Amino acid sequence: MSTKAVFEGLIFDENDNLVTSTYIGNEATYVVDDDGFMRHIPCEYVDRQILEYLKKQILDNKDLLTDQTAKMIGQEDIFTRAMIENQLGEIDKQMDMLLNTGMPASNREYMGMMGFRVKIDIHGDILEIVQPAESNGE
Repeated sequence: MSTKAVFEGLIFDENDNLVTSTYIGNEATYVVDDDGFMRHIPCEYVDRQILEYLKKQILDNKDLLTDQTAKMIGQEDIFTRAMIENQLGEIDKQMDMLLNTGMPASNREYMGMMGFRVKIDIHGDILEIVQPAESNGE
């Protein structure tokens, strides 16, 4: 099964140039311009690094996310909390599904407007992940 370019439009090279994506056969690749030589880096390699970073952020804040999600949907009972925690526990399955289906363009555009961006080197290794800053200063 082929993978998709999950974070297309959010990845930049070391010189802050937007990295494009294309397919080589069934494999999605990010294309990085290395002084005129176009390097094709498997999207899965880059995207998994980003997803692992986000997974760590989610799991480090699991209790807060569970509380806020339960409040947001207006269901703060123990059964809803257990369901939310169960979904967070299956994050690896959800990330694998995301690699195969991709992320809707509207979600990527929203992430970009909020300031999310990733900088990679010519080998596809993450140099920096910039996330939206919180507006309330906490």
